[in-house]
Amino acid sequence: MNEALPDVPEVRVVGLPQLTSGFDLVERLDLPMHLKVHGPLEPMGGEQLAQLSEAINLKGRGGAGFPFHRKLRSVAESAIKRGVRPVVVVNGSEDEPACRKDTVLINRAPHLILDGALLCAEALGARTLVVGVTRESTQRSMEAALAERGLSNSRRSALRASVQRNPVRMVTGAAASLIRSIDGGPAIPPGRKTSASQNGVGGAPTLLSNAETFAQLAIAARIGPERYGNTGLYDEPGTVMLTISGAVARPMVVEAPTGVPLRYVLQLAGAPPVPQGVLTGGYHGKWIDAATVNEAIVSRNSLDAVGGSLGAGAILPISQETCPLGESLQVAKWLAEESAGQCGPCYLGLPAAARGLEDILNGGGPAALEALKQVAKNVKRRGACSHPDGSAMFLESTIKAFTDDLAAHVLGNGCGRPVEGVLPLFEGGRAPTGVPGGEAEESGSSRQKIYVDWTLCRGHGLCADILPEVFELGADGFPTVAQAKVPRYAEDKALRAVRRCPALALRLEEDTRSQAPSRNLPVLSQGGRRALGR
Repeated sequence: MNEALPDVPEVRVVGLPQLTSGFDLVERLDLPMHLKVHGPLEPMGGEQLAQLSEAINLKGRGGAGFPFHRKLRSVAESAIKRGVRPVVVVNGSEDEPACRKDTVLINRAPHLILDGALLCAEALGARTLVVGVTRESTQRSMEAALAERGLSNSRRSALRASVQRNPVRMVTGAAASLIRSIDGGPAIPPGRKTSASQNGVGGAPTLLSNAETFAQLAIAARIGPERYGNTGLYDEPGTVMLTISGAVARPMVVEAPTGVPLRYVLQLAGAPPVPQGVLTGGYHGKWIDAATVNEAIVSRNSLDAVGGSLGAGAILPISQETCPLGESLQVAKWLAEESAGQCGPCYLGLPAAARGLEDILNGGGPAALEALKQVAKNVKRRGACSHPDGSAMFLESTIKAFTDDLAAHVLGNGCGRPVEGVLPLFEGGRAPTGVPGGEAEESGSSRQKIYVDWTLCRGHGLCADILPEVFELGADGFPTVAQAKVPRYAEDKALRAVRRCPALALRLEEDTRSQAPSRNLPVLSQGGRRALGR
């Protein structure tokens, strides 16, 4: 049930290998073997690299799909304008349980990734290169690769290169989380959206992209745009790395040219001939049904056109024998656990969404369905990072894709099928808890609870602005909760919300049932509130 994938599953190739060249010869391509397989690589200028990226339509392979040439030019322009050295960051923080393609590349072809990153560093005049990872195996492989090239983090080095190891958490892979951790903070989003190209590591313009993206750039730089374009589709040339898991006989990573039928890739892994549905793009992705699978091909545009998503290349079929809503519920609960706990839409909204889906499965009827739709809608475009958006997209896709099962649960006694737990989830079979990368003192719930006095509340909404971790305003403009625990990191903000409430309608009290250690936040009585409000 919900078994974690190995770091390096079986690897298969459709057609001729590019990124996986040499995998049939050795388990890991060290530098000498890498050069034998791929050959040397000549330096390129910044504009030359940008033109190459544009010619092959290279987009980020981490999920967002941002054009690489635009990112490269933006970093170069910002660095020149400000007169500072940029930084290059490789994001190998593959933190989704259903993704292993970057982990495979780092473990087996680390020098291909470094080729692309070093090309960019030299072209941009960067003096710092950081590779972000989350697993022990990827840390070992990349540190060995840097040593094989004679690269280190020494102050005397022309290029300081290092590996940044962060916890395995969904939000750790966000660009802002990785940058924050490199700067010495916790590996969680900073709570405000910034552009790495303008203000990244140490405040410098930072070229940050996914590990596979740099590897693809290295292939294109060697063979040129024309040969690169001979593989795959005209508008999306090259290959793509996919992780196939779920209800399959053999979980695997597949390198395939764009344009290959999706059903063919599924057959390679031993998926059911007629799957009940296929989750495309992973746990921030979208479901497609069996009929749509036969129409889809492996490409970003094709999957978008049929209602799916390429994302970071995770493909997960489920069989006809399992309850799709029950499978999705397990994922929804995991997504809620993965919140960084920094903003209300994520900290409160995702658990509420998971409870809503659970209410549907437990016979909550049409009211439960409408409640889930409303929560998913409220979560979107309001978080400090993309985690609530991706989670809401997954939930909305679930209730859209499995209408028959939804009707059986909403209007009847359920679909009658068990939950097999075929979607991989927790590392080591455990659900992670706590705030990733944060100190224990800053994570979890405090012994403080905040209360709304409805006899005084006038719906000013200031509490939701100051303390979005706790308060969200309903359609009527009033807070949607009457009482809530305060996350430990938000205690100061909670006190500020109490002090600034125009109607003096908030109070903080000690939560004696909590076992978390107190930081001695003042407990404000009614009289204390009025004194502070003056």
